[in-house]
Amino acid sequence: MSAPIVFIDGDQGTTGLQIRERLHDRTDITLLTLTGDDRKDARRRAQAINACDIAVLCLPDAAAREVVQAIVNPAARVIDASSAHRIQPGWTYGFPEMTPEQPERIAIARRVTNPGCFPTGAIGLLRPLSQAGLLPASYPISIHATSGYSGRGRVGLEEYEGPEAANAPSYKVYGLQLAHKHTPEIQSYAQLAHRPIFVPAIGAFRQGSVVTVPLELRLLAPGVNGATLHACLARHYARSTHVRVLPQHESSALSYLDPELLNGTNDMHLSVFHHEENGQVLLSAVFDNLGKGASGAAVQNLELMLARQ
Repeated sequence: MSAPIVFIDGDQGTTGLQIRERLHDRTDITLLTLTGDDRKDARRRAQAINACDIAVLCLPDAAAREVVQAIVNPAARVIDASSAHRIQPGWTYGFPEMTPEQPERIAIARRVTNPGCFPTGAIGLLRPLSQAGLLPASYPISIHATSGYSGRGRVGLEEYEGPEAANAPSYKVYGLQLAHKHTPEIQSYAQLAHRPIFVPAIGAFRQGSVVTVPLELRLLAPGVNGATLHACLARHYARSTHVRVLPQHESSALSYLDPELLNGTNDMHLSVFHHEENGQVLLSAVFDNLGKGASGAAVQNLELMLARQ
């Protein structure tokens, strides 16, 4: 049997380059990419995606939609790293740790949509709690999220690594219109009844992420406290390879969260900080926005799909 053909469309971008780097030594797959003018040739791209077994799309949203529409080979499977299809019917959400059933859903899917970087942290924290009934669907959620400037793609790289990098701010909060494209994704997969307030930011470092979600215990069910929330997350991720819930004694020993802690990995650390007397809890997620938040997640999904190829 010949090795499955994996086509990376957009391998010259940040996510695509890292996916290619993670796969380039593999002997169990045939890696297909386009070079030069072929990248701009719609006919050539259509030929490539219809000739492959699994395509990984690392493209802007509009280009990803165009490429998917060009698929006529029913056997061609897709992992889309853009945000074009994240809440579209017929697409499987590529967050394997979200539910116990999700790895199998991804493994057999024809169309998989990679999660966004910030939604990975937010949903990773909130979905187990909402699914267990500890977090009311009507809770007014607010999410504060910071990543390295690579989280803004080419725009961020040009601003912080280009000719005018010396003028780039050390920290920048954006999405001030409260209409960020990640928000519907978070609401949908975290099972929230109302749109959360999502406040993204970037810092003057290349990669790494911290996502925090504050909770008021008075708005949760009676008897729910920090220990209850921690136990729920710990149970949910007990068998996870890539998501670790820090024991409470480790979290309580932290004085700060380092967004670059897990750079270069496909791992995510979750913590629960709580002050019972004040009735407040802070949930946090730390991960690499280019790892678990992008290329690492895509390769993790690819592994699941290859197992059923």
